[in-house]
Amino acid sequence: MKMHFCIPVSQQRSDALGGRYVLYSVYLDGFLFCRVRYSQLHDWNEQLRRVFGNCLPPFPPKYYLAMTTAMADERRNQLEQYLQNVTMDPNVLRSDVFVEFLKLAQLNTFDITPKKAYLDIFLPNEESINIEIITSDTAERVLEVASHKIGLCRELLGYFGLFLIQFGKEGKLSVVKKLADFELPYASLGSSEVEHCKVGLRKWYMDPSLDSTLMDCRAALDLLYMQAIQDIEKEWAKPTQAQRQKLEAFQKEDNQTKGTLLDMDGPQRTFNQNLELRFQYSEDSCWQWFVIYTKQAFLLSSCLKKMISEKMVKLAAKNPEMQIEVPEQSKSKKYHIQQSQQKDYSSFLSRKSKIKIAKDDCVFGNIKEEDL
Repeated sequence: MKMHFCIPVSQQRSDALGGRYVLYSVYLDGFLFCRVRYSQLHDWNEQLRRVFGNCLPPFPPKYYLAMTTAMADERRNQLEQYLQNVTMDPNVLRSDVFVEFLKLAQLNTFDITPKKAYLDIFLPNEESINIEIITSDTAERVLEVASHKIGLCRELLGYFGLFLIQFGKEGKLSVVKKLADFELPYASLGSSEVEHCKVGLRKWYMDPSLDSTLMDCRAALDLLYMQAIQDIEKEWAKPTQAQRQKLEAFQKEDNQTKGTLLDMDGPQRTFNQNLELRFQYSEDSCWQWFVIYTKQAFLLSSCLKKMISEKMVKLAAKNPEMQIEVPEQSKSKKYHIQQSQQKDYSSFLSRKSKIKIAKDDCVFGNIKEEDL
């Protein structure tokens, strides 16, 4: 599935020798991820192509004449589409060439030197564990370290993820975004413009039937139980009165297994109308568009795609010949997330102010290819 990469702006910069180059601001899930030059992305594409061949999406060609503003905007859009399309292949996402380039881009953008550091990982009960990491560790690696410390079985890592969580006044919490596996938590935490953010550990699956898969691991059971309690206390999930009474009884009995398996309606947050999420739903061959205005559009979109992915895995288990790598291309799915034409990210960004841009970001005028 496509990731929410976008390049809303590009900047013209001067190097130490007086030459000019263009810096593209790459955003992931609405947050600045890194800044890179066209030449860096071009070299990265060449490395990927040596590994994966012609299965990669087309890369924007070089210009050998001076670029106008219109041409510069076209290249920016093409680079954006390339980043979105190249992430649709799970083999590319897991490759060392892909991950190492983006790691280095984040480190360079935020001027971070790889070194030992300590990071607090917050659990759903709002307590934290302190782990030793390297500032260049990816979210996947940090999750492994945190899971080892709490005794979570390694084979269950895929059921959990790291999130940026905002801690507000009077105990209010807000899940800001899920950290991608290749994202650097240390960099994302330090560069986020959202105040009072911390890295949290939460389950990352939507199908409640998967709970039973985790019941034999005490650490996984503890995490599910803590999250079930937190979701109800924060009114992110709204059980019926009967379900609430059962949960309270389970709490008194310290019966965590039954508590985590309560069938609840799922997250129900109060939405602020900042961003826009569109998706299409089909029932009895009747398609209907839904539009949700919320500052958590990126997170909800990720949750929707996770639900689709889990559904497709179940269908594939019944039909082994089914292709599930790119669920958007399957005609048998019930849900369809809009992935329309260019500027796909606009469905998720603020209608008034698409993305908060740094003050020095700007669209440039004429520039030559050799300046890149």
